[in-house]
Parts: sequence; C-alpha cells; structure tokens
Amino acid sequence: MNSFEVIGGKKLKGEIVPQGAKNEALQIISAVLLTPQKVTITNIPDILDVNLLIELLGEMNVKIERPQRDTCIFQADDVNVDYLSSDAYKQKSGRLRGSVMLAGPMLARFRKAFIPKPGGDKIGRRRLDTHIIGFEKLGASFNYLSGDGFFELNAPNLKGTYLMLDEPSVTGTANIIMAAVMAEGLTTIYNAACEPYIQQLCKMLNRMGAKISGIGSNLLTIEGVQSLGGTEHRMLPDMIEIGSFIGLAAMTQSDIIIKNAGIEHLGIIPEKFKQLGIQLHFKGDDIHVPAQEVYEIQTFLDGSVLTIYDHPWPGFTPDLLSIVLVVATQARGSVLIHQKMFESRLFFVDKLLDMGAQIILCDPHRAAVIGLGRKQNLRGIQMTSPDIRAGVSLLIAALSADGKSVIQNIEQIDRGYQYIDKRLQQLGADIKRI
Repeated sequence: MNSFEVIGGKKLKGEIVPQGAKNEALQIISAVLLTPQKVTITNIPDILDVNLLIELLGEMNVKIERPQRDTCIFQADDVNVDYLSSDAYKQKSGRLRGSVMLAGPMLARFRKAFIPKPGGDKIGRRRLDTHIIGFEKLGASFNYLSGDGFFELNAPNLKGTYLMLDEPSVTGTANIIMAAVMAEGLTTIYNAACEPYIQQLCKMLNRMGAKISGIGSNLLTIEGVQSLGGTEHRMLPDMIEIGSFIGLAAMTQSDIIIKNAGIEHLGIIPEKFKQLGIQLHFKGDDIHVPAQEVYEIQTFLDGSVLTIYDHPWPGFTPDLLSIVLVVATQARGSVLIHQKMFESRLFFVDKLLDMGAQIILCDPHRAAVIGLGRKQNLRGIQMTSPDIRAGVSLLIAALSADGKSVIQNIEQIDRGYQYIDKRLQQLGADIKRI
C-alpha cells in the first residue's frame, strides 16, 4: 500500500490545469454503448476509476483507440452482452461505483443489464432505488441475485412514461435519461438533477440524434428515437479539483493560477470560498488565487455564525464540504459545516483534531469549526485516507502543517485526482510517494 510523505509549511506558486471532470466522464463514457458508430471523447481524466470503466468496456468487446491519454475513440459495434453475466464482470464492476452507469445504455440498446452493489469509497449508504424504480416505470423488470449481490434487469419493450424522481440523483437521472432516449414514446422526468454534468450528457446525446428538451432545468422531456449515431465530446474541467486547488492556495498562503477553469459552469462554488474570506480574481477563464496571510469567515447579515451545507445543484456540491472544513481551520472566525447527504463524510475530523485543529463534531452530519487564524499552525502526523475527498482534504492540511505527515491508503486519492503528487511538486510542494 502506497503512502504520501509530505513536508508541510511551504508556500507554493505557479499554474495548474484541472483534469477533466470525473463525474461527467463516468456518464459520458457509458453512453458510448448507445451507438454502434464511433464516439470520440477528449479531456478524459487519467485516473483509476475512469480507467477501470474504460477497461470494462474493452472487456465487453468495445473497440477502443487511445491516441492520447486524455482522448479515446470508442466503437461499440460488437458488444458481448453475455459478458455481463460472467464472473469476471461481476468482480470488476463491483469495484467501481461508476459501473452502475452502464445499465441505462445497455437496457436501451440491448434490453438487458446487470447492476452490482455500489462500490467506490466509504462515505455512507448509496441507494440504487432511483435507478431501479425509474427503469421499472420505463418497462424493465428486475431480479435481485442475493448470492452475487447483483440486480439483473430485462426490458423487452421500453416505453416512455412520466417519472417523478424521489430525489434529484445525478447518477439516477443520467441512467434514466440513457435508458429513455430509445424508449418508445415520450418520457418526462420531473425533479431531475440538473448539474452541468447532466447538461453535458444531454447535449452529447442530442448531437447523437436524441430528442431531449428542458436541458438545465429539473423537468426533462425525452422523445424516444430508434437509433443514435456517433459524435465528438469534450469533458468540462473538474469543479471538485478546482475547489480543491482554491482551498490548497488559501491554506498554504500560496499564489496559484488555475488555468482553463470553466468558470461559467462552477455555479456558487467561488462564492462559497469567498464567504470564507478567500480572494479570487477571474481573468478570462482562469482563476487567480493570490497569497493571503489571513482570511476571515463572513457571518450572516444578522451577525450569526455562517453555515455551509450541501444541496443538489445549483446548491453547493457535497464533494467540496470536506475541503471547506479544512480551509476553515486556519481562517479567522467560525463556521458550521452541515453534510446532509452522506453520514460518514465527516469521519476524518479526528485526524484534523490530532493535527491541532479546533473542531466540534456535533453528530455524523455536522461539525463546528473554530478557525485558528494562523495563530497556531497544524502539525504533521501519520494518518489514513478514508475516502477520495477526505483524502485530498487531509493532503491539503498536511501541506500547510508544520513538520512531516504521512498519509496512507492513497489509492483512494488516486481514484479521483490525476497524478496529484507530480502536479503539486511542480508548484513547489515537498511531497513524495513512498
């Protein structure tokens, strides 16, 4: 098991380019199964989860050319549908949360699919209800194979219907969209997720010949078509990486320029960091985070303590709450972090306490952070990364801390952040993989 050894306390400087969006990639790459024609995708993040999904498609007999690490040309003209019921598929797909995204396109084009129990990092329960119920309403039937922990789905005739989702699940919405684009008749999805990644998927599908309207809203209308064709698509920059780099610059008092940040797609993310007192300058599509000795958390207009919480888009993404929490430890002032969506995502706070942070973990969903205002630096310790987002948050804490930190289980970080150690070294960070 690899670890990061970090010597903290160094100010960083330079430019960094965010990778392609991981959460978009898992949807877009799955969508290539909807057509036998070639689909070219660029700005693909070269990370473990995405590469696993690409490997999985290859084992399903999808033809894959990779002229560059960030570019793939897919052609799903000879898919081995029987591979879905093999032990090899069950083993590999069970390791990857994103494999659930294969179900929608498989049902649409091949009328059968298998969904494994959710894999990925341990941040709390991940329900499949939205996916399964949506498929059922479109005409699919399912059988749960308790021995394997798999859902087997069959859909001889998918038919459009009205769907009111019980939650605006991003993956659930994407899966249902991909199943519905070739269903007979009209499908209406209300309370749909409307994240930029969903918008990107819908725009790509429309270029392939789908008929989707209402893009960007929570009410999508899909008129089924008989077939889809090839296209080209470029991923958005990863908003979670961008938020992470903003937090990194603030914590380490560094002067960093985030290049090609896709500012128009970031929603309220910049505003939330500004509420922590962090200065951001926009130059074209770049974000300049200047070195700041002190940043001060705002209060609400009535003077009460600021609360930052996650919420479906256009609210604040839950993937950045752990970053905000870490950044707040060295701010001047206090903030309440309320993680509504996952009950285990704050279970890295004990490591920050060991580093000297002042945090009260109220319950599994809420943490009150009393900023140290740089009067006392965090101190380096040995710790273990519990999940992707907590892992990079601890890495940011370690880079700002006095002394040496060792972060174990960095395979979790590698799942979401492309060559993060090498990229940080280029900014001047003292980090090495051991």
